[in-house]
Parts: sequence; structure tokens; C-alpha cells
Amino acid sequence: MVMQQSLDGIRIVDMTQALAGPYCCMLLGDLGADVIKVEPPGRGDMSRRWVPPTLGGESVYFMGTNRNKRGVTLNWKDERGAALLREIVATADIFVVNVPTLDKLAGTGVDWDTLRETQPALIYAAISGYGHTGPRVGGIGYDIVTQGEAGAMSFTGEPGTPPTRFPTAMADMTTGLYTAIGILAALVARQRTGKGQLIDVALLDSQVTWLAYGAWNYFATGEEPQKLGTGHPSIVPYQSFPTADGWLIVAVGTDEQWFRFATLIGLDEATARDPRFATNAARFENRAELVPEVARRLRERPARAWLPLLAEANVPAGPVNDVPGILSDEQLIARGMIVELEHPAAGLVRTLGNPVHLSHTPPTYRRPPPMLGEHNCEVWGSLLGHPEDYIARLSEEGVL
Repeated sequence: MVMQQSLDGIRIVDMTQALAGPYCCMLLGDLGADVIKVEPPGRGDMSRRWVPPTLGGESVYFMGTNRNKRGVTLNWKDERGAALLREIVATADIFVVNVPTLDKLAGTGVDWDTLRETQPALIYAAISGYGHTGPRVGGIGYDIVTQGEAGAMSFTGEPGTPPTRFPTAMADMTTGLYTAIGILAALVARQRTGKGQLIDVALLDSQVTWLAYGAWNYFATGEEPQKLGTGHPSIVPYQSFPTADGWLIVAVGTDEQWFRFATLIGLDEATARDPRFATNAARFENRAELVPEVARRLRERPARAWLPLLAEANVPAGPVNDVPGILSDEQLIARGMIVELEHPAAGLVRTLGNPVHLSHTPPTYRRPPPMLGEHNCEVWGSLLGHPEDYIARLSEEGVL
């Protein structure tokens, strides 16, 4: 017996590309939603062209955010394509787009102003760079631009270094997460009211929320956050340290942890309980004196020797893994975070699993990322009932 999933029976039409929207819809597809991805014929989602690397000629970037979807092609600027788009959206619970302005789809019948009247139960999620209100409506949003605008690059990295980008698409990923949260909230609200709603999520808003204590501290003190490398603006010691054979993260979050840590690295009790170091506030004030001494002592042994000792002392610590190291980590594997899917062109593809572990309705990995237009006949034909010769003719004429 197949276990029912959380979003079984929910259909999403995903007309997004790049990363934020596709990632959002993939997460919901993992939870059981029937996701139909609509792409332009011939070229598809722009991320199909973000290569290298490739597997079997397919973009690895695209494959990373598009599992658990049926893929169709459609030129919505052609009236016949727009008609098909209206048909498929009419079967959907959720329509996800990434458009700079809400009138981008005006005239197609699938713009928000039309669908709020003709399909009032529809949840309409609109992702954009800057949102659909405010003076910057219509601006094009890209992850690196947003990371810069949102302020975090100004205090990321070592002191004196140029602005540093987070090495993966954090603005896109967070926007996808927040959009998924908004969709789930809208589904719950619809159960009570019977009505859908517009979900407006912007890359800039999403990235700014991740300033976290960078913003909180500024609001409280008026002081601009500074670059501290891996250090923390409020907690000491809480950073990476070099050891005899590599780097180690130590995160001393309480004064009790500090006393155990200080003893472990060989500080005498008088030093550990010295008023300059006994409390976190004191350690913060005396960071410049304390951190070099901690670093000197940690260099005396390799990380592999420190880690079991720190674990035994109940001091939070861990290695600084490289990507091959973490992707072969037994904890990650035990949690099912490495997923394998059989792809028609790329063969066996490994990717990252969904981190939401539900006890009764867990995520599943049912479909590999679709080939361009792979499910045209299934969706336009079997689902919507159009004859094969009509689908073939539209394909020949560039509509599909």
C-alpha cells in the first residue's frame, strides 16, 4: 500500500525558471504535489543552459531543482498556447510564476487580476526581485545582485577583504523556501475560507530577513556590523581555529561550556574563572586577548584528537568538511539526504534530499527531472483530452 503524502491531490502549475521558483515547487513536489512545469519550447528553463557541468548532455543545475515534476513546453505568447495554459491552470490549485510585474501576463487570461475573478480558489504565487509594491517594482532580480544589495556581503569574510558572496545561491534558495511556506499557509487558509490569494515574495525581502543579528544589533546599537571571518559578533569563542592537521569549529555558547572547554585545552582554573573571561560579556570585551591564546593551544593537537575530547566534555565542536567529506558522511547518509534517481539521458543521478522528515507522510522521490517537453502528450493529451494530431501540429508550428 502506497502511503498518502501531505500534498496528494494538490496540483501546481510551475511556470518559473532559474532557481527560486523551481526550488519551491520541487520541495512541494517532494511532499506529494502534482507539479507540472511549463517551459518555453526549444530552449526551456534558462537553467538548462547554465553549463558546465552536464550529465548526459543535461544541465546539472537544472536537474538540482526540478525532480518530481512533469515537464511540458508551451509558447504562451501564441494564442493557441495561451489557451492551453488557461486550460491547465484551470485544473490547478496553485500557479507559481516569476515575473517582474503582475501585468506581465496580461491578456493571456492567467494574470492575477483575471484569475482572482474566474478562479477564486486559486493560490497565485508571484516571485520577483523586488516584489509587486514599492518604488522598485519591475527590477530584475539575480541572486548575486540581491546578496550585495541586502547588506550581508558587507560583513562577510575576513577583515580588510572585498565584499564576499555566499558561495551558493542563498537569496534564491531562501526565496524558494519562503514561497513554499506562503503556499502552505494559503492552502490552510483556503480550507477555512474557500478562497485563494496572491503570494508576493521578493528576493530582496527574503535575503534581508537573513541579516538576522546583523540587523537586530544595528537597530539596538546603531553600530554597523563588521567583518569577523568565522567569528560571532556576540559570542566568544565561537569560530574556526587551525589545529595541527586542519581546521576546527568551536562554539562555546554558555559559561558552563567555557569552563569545561578551558579546562580541556589546559587553562588553569584561575585563568578560566578570571573576571576577564568568566562570562560571555567579559570574553566578548577581551576577545583580542583570549582568541589568540585559544588558537595557540588548539594548534598543539590535530582536529581528529580534539573532536572526541570536545564531544566527551559536551562542548559543541565539529570539523570543517570539504564537499566530498560531508557528502560521504555517515550521518547524512543515515538521514537519507543523498537521493538517487534514474534519468532517461543522464542515467543514475545523485542529488540532495528534502530535509523535512515527516513521520507519517515523508517526502518521496518519484520522478527524475523532466527532459524538455517530455510529458507533452501525457498532459496536453491524456490529461486535457487534446488529440495526438493536434498536439503534433502545435509542436511542428513551435507552439509546443
